[in-house]
Amino acid sequence: MDVGADEFEQSLPLLQELVLGADFVGLDIEFTGLRSNQSRPQQISLFDLPSEWYLKTRQSVQQFTICQIGLSVFSSIEGESNKYVAHSCNFFLFPTTFGVLDSEFSFQASSVQFLNQYGFDYNKFLKNGIPYMNEEQEKKIKHNILTGNWKVRSSLDKDQIKVVIDEVTRWLDLAEEGDWMTLPGIAGFQAFEIQLVLRQALPNIWTVLRDQGIIVKKVSKQHRWYLENTSCDRESCWKEKILLSARGFSVFFQMLVKAQKQPLVGHNMMTDLLHLHEKFFRPLPESYDQFKLNIHSLFPVLIDTKNVTKDIWKELNFPRVSNLSEVYEVLNSDLNPTKSSGPVIIHASKCEKYAETKYPHEAAYDAFLCGSVLLKVAHLLLWRVHGAGSLPELSFPLYLDVLAPYVNQVNLIRAGVPKINFSGPDYPSIRPPILLLSVRRWPGVSEQQVYREFQNLCKFDVRRLSRSQFLLLTNKFKDARSILREYRGHPTLQISLYRYWRHSPDINCLLQVCGVVATWALLALVLGRPDP
Repeated sequence: MDVGADEFEQSLPLLQELVLGADFVGLDIEFTGLRSNQSRPQQISLFDLPSEWYLKTRQSVQQFTICQIGLSVFSSIEGESNKYVAHSCNFFLFPTTFGVLDSEFSFQASSVQFLNQYGFDYNKFLKNGIPYMNEEQEKKIKHNILTGNWKVRSSLDKDQIKVVIDEVTRWLDLAEEGDWMTLPGIAGFQAFEIQLVLRQALPNIWTVLRDQGIIVKKVSKQHRWYLENTSCDRESCWKEKILLSARGFSVFFQMLVKAQKQPLVGHNMMTDLLHLHEKFFRPLPESYDQFKLNIHSLFPVLIDTKNVTKDIWKELNFPRVSNLSEVYEVLNSDLNPTKSSGPVIIHASKCEKYAETKYPHEAAYDAFLCGSVLLKVAHLLLWRVHGAGSLPELSFPLYLDVLAPYVNQVNLIRAGVPKINFSGPDYPSIRPPILLLSVRRWPGVSEQQVYREFQNLCKFDVRRLSRSQFLLLTNKFKDARSILREYRGHPTLQISLYRYWRHSPDINCLLQVCGVVATWALLALVLGRPDP
């Protein structure tokens, strides 16, 4: 089901009911870009500590925006064993443009091409996107609306409002008291905005919002005063309605936050969490630890299916996969020993297009895949613990128990640690050891040249240590062993294990300083000793 600005407010009661009654919610987000083309020092690498990775990625999150959020709400069917229904929704989003709010964001050409390849509807994103704002933006706009200190900033809105005022003014010249006219095709919070502008500009009209548009009625000044002071449609009420409409998807975000008992499930969801924080909660803090605390407060139960599947994939010797769709296909195939005994998942009405057709990289479809993978992997884990013949009565709480070691462990792409722990300290690195490359007879060699030297054999992140020394790091132990073996005895490139206390320039510098100080102290002691 696709939801844009026109349908969103009417959908809220149903969405709230679904979320509050859910076992868990699958999430996927599509963006206008993933990672900005930063200078080399700002690019993420395997050398990065989680805090360094966060600060680098934070810049990209602030530069790009969300164009589509997909949610798939999974609920167990009462009275039927291990059977779930999934309600999947696509939400097209566009930043709120109202008063002082006029966001700037970038498009990345490769991301646009990628989404276009999979049929993304940019018209819905740009023309019918649901507005949203974070808490800081809401405070500013709320203050301006309630104090009356707000202006129409968008040139498009100014032109539209000018046309509307001109049209109503011409009509008023000929209309008699009690006559009315309709302004069709105006929806969302802009309908509230236009009504406020009309009421402020024209003292002898009253406005009402109906399904067919804005109804403008010519009234006397006395009747206008009466309506302003007795109607439930008073200006103060309208200001609250404007704020509610301008908040848009942020209203539903708060519903998700309040439903904290339900796990939020994603696949490689770290970037999703960064955007959720930045776009709907607060601007991302500079402190990595504060970011972790904030996310854990918002969503106390997170499950990243990428993190869960990595472990079981190795144990069961499943074929190598590169994306979520391939994970889902393997778990749905005969390679899965629990295929016939696993959970049954059906699509809710209005969401049945995913039953027969694949829609990769459509956010709601990928959110559905996340939830389905979670249930199927949880069943595999339970089967591994109890065996095929002695499974207990199946339920989602039982699945959640077996998933406990993976809760709040979110996969981290290309960093010094493989995952982030949102409910405690991060785990130490389990990456292969850092290698030290010493270069001989190759003056002026750069990091890029070193990278190209090894790229046909294996891929390493490269960081310069000194003029003729470089650090090499990979995330595969076999690559580290391979390059140590292949370059043993090489005349120009000498590779060895990096030892911090032995090879660090800082330590070497400190030892040299200590040596000089000790020498001078000894010399002073000898020269200053009195003759016998």
